[in-house]
Amino acid sequence: MSDGLAAPRIDAVFAGGPKTLQDDRGPWRSSIDKQPLTGPVEVTPRGIVGDKATQRFYGGPDAALCIHLADHYAFWRERYGIDLKPGAVGENLTISGLTEDNIFVGDIVRLGSVLAQVSGPRVPCANQARHVHRKDWVKLSIRENRTGLYMRILEPGTLQPGDQWLPVDRRNDTASIPAINDCMYLHFDPAFAERMLHMPALTAWWKQQAAGKLAEHKDFEANSLFAPSDSR
Repeated sequence: MSDGLAAPRIDAVFAGGPKTLQDDRGPWRSSIDKQPLTGPVEVTPRGIVGDKATQRFYGGPDAALCIHLADHYAFWRERYGIDLKPGAVGENLTISGLTEDNIFVGDIVRLGSVLAQVSGPRVPCANQARHVHRKDWVKLSIRENRTGLYMRILEPGTLQPGDQWLPVDRRNDTASIPAINDCMYLHFDPAFAERMLHMPALTAWWKQQAAGKLAEHKDFEANSLFAPSDSR
């Protein structure tokens, strides 16, 4: 699962809560500006102790840990000259030695004494764009298919920087994080979207998105089928 890189491990751990940030658009409230943690930190089914979302629609058991990869930061720096540091997009854990095409929904992973499961891709948002000072960040993250991901907690415990990403079980070998993003954002695949509806570890939100896309696709096909032909 490491794709030939060094053994995957936690490079950095971050947590934070609501605070007022300031930029050229004025003050705004967010929890995206998290602070690095050094020693062992406690992780519960709600996430890292002391980490708290500002907006109620963020967080929750299926998004207890927000993961971003060192591989993404290297990509942005090398391809676009965007020099971001770990924690820049508000993740809880920065993982090195791993690429997202080797992370699949349902993967169960040991991090320190924590047992966690991949629950789905992260959705790039306006808060990320504002924090990294890139108005095109959401579009760029989707186009390059580099979003990060969420994990739920199966067994609480502690973790810290330097702990390895230790794969325990893989529940499927088709629904990688980039594959889901590709279907939902870039190249819609009805058959893949149908499979998403029945992936046990995938969050309900992503299943709803897949169902919505399928409904739109079926409506489009139906309208195309019964549209009057051009008799000219």
